[in-house]
Amino acid sequence: MSNREHYEPGMAFGATIQQDDEQWTLVLVRELAHAPAKVWTAITDPEHLRQWAPFDSDRNLATPGSVRLSTVGTPTPHVTETEVKRAEPPTLLEMSWGDADMRWELEPLQNGGTRLTLWHSIGRDYISMGAAGWHICFDVLDRLLTGKPIGRIVGPEAMKFGWPRLKAEYEGKFGPKPDA
Repeated sequence: MSNREHYEPGMAFGATIQQDDEQWTLVLVRELAHAPAKVWTAITDPEHLRQWAPFDSDRNLATPGSVRLSTVGTPTPHVTETEVKRAEPPTLLEMSWGDADMRWELEPLQNGGTRLTLWHSIGRDYISMGAAGWHICFDVLDRLLTGKPIGRIVGPEAMKFGWPRLKAEYEGKFGPKPDA
């Protein structure tokens, strides 16, 4: 692992929230200097997911169908039966993760890179926590794609790598509680 001990996430950025009645969605956008096909492999292949994502998958996510996702970094194993609803390599992945719907969109950029957008339905009380967690995961993903992996940083371990500061910054943007 290269420079893991020196990793510190940057300031909170690239996240917005949407509300549709009682449903909240966290939207995260990150521009990566890597082609969509390379990013696609990183977000669908179980070996790649084990290096950056907050879950492990029992199969490749590149095709629709049932899949078991195991949350990483929890005190007790949490395995969810989930469903890949749509997979259109290398541009679109729609799936559930437990009760949460997720949509991953990969848009090619003029410079050969990819704009990665993740829509993640999430409880309002968890938006800032989720934004901070995904922020760190996307940083780790970017380093993996660049060939300088630092290893997955999730769960309690993220506390050592700036997660509390990021959570506070996202709370400043979104607020810690639902609007009354």
